[in-house]
Amino acid sequence: MSPLNEQLVSMITQLVVEKLGNNVSDNSTNQTTVDAEEPKETLIKFYDTVTSQQEEVPSLIQTNEPLIKLYHQESFQSEGSQGQANYFDPPYNVGAIQPFSFEADEVSESVQAAKQHTPARIGVGRAGTRPKTKTWLKFRLDHAAAVDAVYGEVTEELLQKLNVFQVTTKVTDKEEYITRPDLGRRLSEEGKALIQSKCKLNPKVQIIISNGLSASAIEENVQDVYLALQQSLSNLNIEIGTTFYIDKGRVALMDEIGEILQPEVIVYLIGERPGLVSAESMSAYLCYKPRIGTVEAERMVISNIHKGGIPPLEAGAYLGTVVQKILQYQASGVDLVAKEG
Repeated sequence: MSPLNEQLVSMITQLVVEKLGNNVSDNSTNQTTVDAEEPKETLIKFYDTVTSQQEEVPSLIQTNEPLIKLYHQESFQSEGSQGQANYFDPPYNVGAIQPFSFEADEVSESVQAAKQHTPARIGVGRAGTRPKTKTWLKFRLDHAAAVDAVYGEVTEELLQKLNVFQVTTKVTDKEEYITRPDLGRRLSEEGKALIQSKCKLNPKVQIIISNGLSASAIEENVQDVYLALQQSLSNLNIEIGTTFYIDKGRVALMDEIGEILQPEVIVYLIGERPGLVSAESMSAYLCYKPRIGTVEAERMVISNIHKGGIPPLEAGAYLGTVVQKILQYQASGVDLVAKEG
């Protein structure tokens, strides 16, 4: 950076000194003029505690009018409507102040009718800009139930009631099951050997069960669905193979099982991905002669099986009639719809 110009600095300093000298002379002249004039009344008077009681208090302090008026809901509007010009009155008429209140629990008839047909969160109201405490706590509860459904396990007691054995996939834990769906579509080597040694080959119908993404769905629904399906197939004289349970299985796993056991129809009862309305929903996937390479269009599904959707007993009985139709037309999925049409 270049050094300052010494001549410029000297000039600026001289100007500042001259300006200060002019201000001093102006102040002395003004002071002389003020002293010559008559004294004026001060704008603000100060009173000490001793003499203020003896001196006359200014008229503004003696008045009964308050410096600040407070308005109530009832009197606020009436005072403003008197039409008198007063410095302390509000400048315009304002309606009665309404206290803050939460939204009423009552909703319109259309919203009430919609709430009767869906468990979705509609017409729940709000408190200011936030959801009501009850609604927020219910949301947190449903979210926790969904997490528990994914990470939960089917109890050994239930498997004993159903009289089924258990096999595993290539998945080692829940985290891997969620991040590697492909591993859930293949049986472990131990699982393959166990199926080959315990299951009947070439059955008409092979029923398999898996927790999938909701162990809660299996715990709540599979017993009623399975028993009703067994009864329905027995009444239709349809042979059932050896049912077993798969831990951490995916839907496409039925293709590999079809290769091993060669059934005509597979019925796969599996837990659905939980939502914030229900974490206990189960699905039943059906396919005619599933094999490696089967496309999704060849499968069919009965979903939303739970107490708030399709009742489990009704779903089990209905699955028997669907299996009968699949065997009759020797097709499932889109092919079944085409042959029926």
